[in-house]
Amino acid sequence: MTKILVVDDETDLETLIKQKFRKQIREKKYEFLFAINGVDALEKIDAEPEVDIVLSDINMPEMDGLTLLSKLSEYKPLLKSVIVSAYGDMENIRTAMNRGAFDFITKPINFEDLIITIEKTIKYTEQIKDTLRAIKENNILKMYVDENVLNFMGSSEYETKLLANETIEATVMFIDVCGFTKISETVPADTVVKMINTYFDIMVNEIMEHNGFIDKFIGDAVMAVFRGEYHLDRAIDAALAVRNRINQVDETEALDGFRPKVSIGIKSGEMISGNIGSASLKRLDYTVIGDTVNTAARLQDAAKENQIVICEDCYKQVSEAFKCNKLGEITMKNKSAPLAVYEVLE
Repeated sequence: MTKILVVDDETDLETLIKQKFRKQIREKKYEFLFAINGVDALEKIDAEPEVDIVLSDINMPEMDGLTLLSKLSEYKPLLKSVIVSAYGDMENIRTAMNRGAFDFITKPINFEDLIITIEKTIKYTEQIKDTLRAIKENNILKMYVDENVLNFMGSSEYETKLLANETIEATVMFIDVCGFTKISETVPADTVVKMINTYFDIMVNEIMEHNGFIDKFIGDAVMAVFRGEYHLDRAIDAALAVRNRINQVDETEALDGFRPKVSIGIKSGEMISGNIGSASLKRLDYTVIGDTVNTAARLQDAAKENQIVICEDCYKQVSEAFKCNKLGEITMKNKSAPLAVYEVLE
């Protein structure tokens, strides 16, 4: 419903408007509010901030229509006004336009012309609202999507690459905040969200610093993927950096004595990269799947506080670059033989 404020000291205009627009009022297409001058109009707008259009006379006591236009330009710059006046000389028209009037109609009112003008003004107002909404949505989107991704979305390669599925060689890392589920059950939701977001920011910064990217957030855990040259080495470097930074969280970032610790699982190998999800639900996640991903998640499950756990295959690749300690073997679902695991120390 469009709310229209009619500002005129001629009280019989209210009756006339209600008669001429009775169909639109009955169908709840328009809702009309009335004010007798500019001062009254500003009070009505304060009380009804959702007013879409102002129809205003010029010659009124206390505050005339031209002064009201100036006030509205400062107070409600997006609110569009149409002057409806018997003073239709060029000087008044130019003054009204210079002060922000969207259009000008002369009295006696031609109601067919008024209806067309109202519809035109509504359409323009909706265009402004849509533009502002798009700007806000874009700014919100930037909070969730990397700027490089947004730029890529606007390129001709977007659809082709988005739909491409491929087998890649990469490293997957799962990071979990140990004991966070328990603390989240005893503190306010806002505090929990603020705290976990602080920890996630620390992790994300270190992962990106080592040219990894965030695949997803899973509750109080992060899944990251590293591709390209030395992807396993970079993943381990990122894991060590995350552990060190989380261990340095100061008292101001701690909650009720809870000092965050992380457990990390890392696995390198072949995996499938593509759009996974439900097309009918229109929820697809561009992610990686496969045994390598599942193993990384199981390694994280096996890791304790402050532990970075890798399998033997990964250990053999990085044993000269990182100091590791063998933890033993773990049994994994759907694996016939136990898996030898190592802890990365430094």
